[in-house]
Amino acid sequence: MDPCRWEGRSHHVDRRTFLAGAAAVPIGLALDPAAFARRVGGTPVALVTADTEAHVAAVELSTGRVLRRIATLAGPRSIESNRDTALVAHTSEGAVTLLDAPHLRVRRVLRSFGAPRYTAMHPGGEYAFVTDSGRGELVTIELERGRVVHRVDLGGPARHVSVDRAGRVLWTALGTKARRLAIADVSRPWRPRSLTRLTPPFLAHDVGFASRGYRVWVTSADRGAIALYDPRTRELSGRLGADASPQHVTFVGAHAYVTSGDDGTLRVHALTDGRVVRTTRIPKGSYNVQHAFGSVLTPSLSEGTLCLLDARGRVRRRVRVAPSSHDACFAMIA
Repeated sequence: MDPCRWEGRSHHVDRRTFLAGAAAVPIGLALDPAAFARRVGGTPVALVTADTEAHVAAVELSTGRVLRRIATLAGPRSIESNRDTALVAHTSEGAVTLLDAPHLRVRRVLRSFGAPRYTAMHPGGEYAFVTDSGRGELVTIELERGRVVHRVDLGGPARHVSVDRAGRVLWTALGTKARRLAIADVSRPWRPRSLTRLTPPFLAHDVGFASRGYRVWVTSADRGAIALYDPRTRELSGRLGADASPQHVTFVGAHAYVTSGDDGTLRVHALTDGRVVRTTRIPKGSYNVQHAFGSVLTPSLSEGTLCLLDARGRVRRRVRVAPSSHDACFAMIA
C-alpha cells in the first residue's frame, strides 16, 4: 500500500430517515436483519438484477429466500434504490424502469435514453441522477412523478457516479476505462450544471464519496490502484494499492469496501489511514458493491450469486440468484 496523508416518506419512515438509517445502523442490528425490521417496520431485502433473464429478484436478507421475481425489460444491468423507488437501467434497451420498492412492482418505464448506465440518489430523496453513456449526459429524474426533468452534457460516456452526502456535488467517470472524471453541481438537483473535468493518474472506473467526508475514492480500470482526492480542493491527496482492476468501492462507517471481480476478493480499508484490515474471498465476477443497514452486498456477474457481508467484511450469506447478476441494492418491503 502506498503511503498517503489523510485528514482525519413512506408507510412508516420518510426518505431522509430511511437513507440516514440505512447508512448508519448499529452493528448489532446490522447483523440481525429481523431486529432492524422490527425497529423501522418492513422486511429488508436485496434487489438483484438477473441480467440474462429479464427480471429483478427480491431476496430476503434474513433467510436468503427469493421472495419474488419482478419481470422487466431485457437486460437489467444496474439498480439503485431509496425508501420508495428503485431504478433499473436497461442499457441495451435505452430505458429505465422505476420500481415501487415497498410493493415489488413496476411503476413506470422511461424510454428516452441512449444507453443508461448507473444511478445515484440525491440525499434529499426527491431526485435521482442517471448516467447516459450513449449521449454523454447526466439525466435528472423526479421520483414521485416518474419523469425526466433535466439533462446536462458531461462531455463523455458517463458511467459510474457518486454524490456527496450533503447533496451538493456529483462525480462520474467518463467511460469504463475513463481518461477523465466529470464533476457537476447538484445543489439544485432539478437542474444540475457541469463544473469541470479531472484527469486521473490512471484509466478510472468507479468513484465514491467516503463516509465522514474523508476523501473521494477513484478506482482503476487498468491497474491495481486507487486514487484519493480531497473533495474540497479536487486535488489528488494519495494512492492505495488494490487487487486486479477494475475495482468497485462502497463505504460503511469508518471503512471502505473494495471489490475485485477478476481476483474474487473484497478488501476492507480503514478510512483513517487506508490500511487493509481484512481481505475476504468472494465469487469471481463480483464487481459491483453496495451498502445499507450496516451491511455490504456484492453480486456475481459470472456466477449469478449474491453475497451478504457484515461490516467486518465477513460473508454472512451466499445465495444463488440467477445465471448472471450484474448489480444489487437494498430495499425495505411492506
